[in-house]
Amino acid sequence: MAIMSIIFPIIFMVALGYLLTWKGFFTKEHIAGISKFTFFVCIPAFLFTNMLAAPLAQSIDLYSLVAFYLPVLVIFTLGYQLNHYFSPSDQQTRDASAVFALGCSYSNTVLVGLPIITASLGEAMIGPVLMIITFHSACLFALTFVLAARAEQQGFSWRRFTRSMVLNPVVLSIGLGIIANGLSIDLGKQLDDGLALLAKPALACALFVLGANLSFYRVGESWRLALMASCIKILLLPAFVYVMAAVVFQLSAQNTAMLVLLSASPLGINAYFIATEIKQHESTLGSTVVLSTLLSVLSFSLWITWLV
Repeated sequence: MAIMSIIFPIIFMVALGYLLTWKGFFTKEHIAGISKFTFFVCIPAFLFTNMLAAPLAQSIDLYSLVAFYLPVLVIFTLGYQLNHYFSPSDQQTRDASAVFALGCSYSNTVLVGLPIITASLGEAMIGPVLMIITFHSACLFALTFVLAARAEQQGFSWRRFTRSMVLNPVVLSIGLGIIANGLSIDLGKQLDDGLALLAKPALACALFVLGANLSFYRVGESWRLALMASCIKILLLPAFVYVMAAVVFQLSAQNTAMLVLLSASPLGINAYFIATEIKQHESTLGSTVVLSTLLSVLSFSLWITWLV
């Protein structure tokens, strides 16, 4: 399979969003509106309809979950420890280490991972991908907040956090899709057609918004730490996932490729928002979003060439 036939449409949409925003055709306010429509309307419709149609019995695989999440947690721990050795002394605190760890392990699963996997492996893999994505943000964000001792410093509330995760449009739409699938609910042709129409532009809009948002970030003074986090994120993490999937659990070639490509996705922008909330490594994670996204073009090409 030609690599460019997979990568180019994705690069095209990201580059288009970046250029049109960088040139001022779209302002930050415009992109905020497009982002809201994309993440609260289109993507939930896309995730719900695909989860509703997914064969759940084939999508739920404990070995795949372990093969993905065990390396993620190990890399998170590695990032936490590395921060103590490579960050400036004033950023070697527990909360700063937790944020840097998030920057090494959190994947942009919806905006980048899902389109890459759909293009390279086909839409049949959407179900297994969504089962992995369901726990991704909740697991890593909760771990980051716990290690940052938010409960002691700024009154972090588990109730508020749980509510925000449950009402997260990605988690909520996948969860409702699973319930509707399990109950064999028939939405009717009219509603099915309406949701399908909303779902069609989801991935294209998500990639466009990703490119637009990249125009707002710059690679700052923390570029060395950002480069380290990027290499760990898009090279070391997927390599570890490959070992777990292909060698330890001996999963199928298709499932292995799905897990590796998902873990090879660049750092998600939400990790930067967590950094700004905790007020640690904001520049590092903002730079990592940009660097890992740019470098992921090369890493995806390598992984796709090898696995697909």
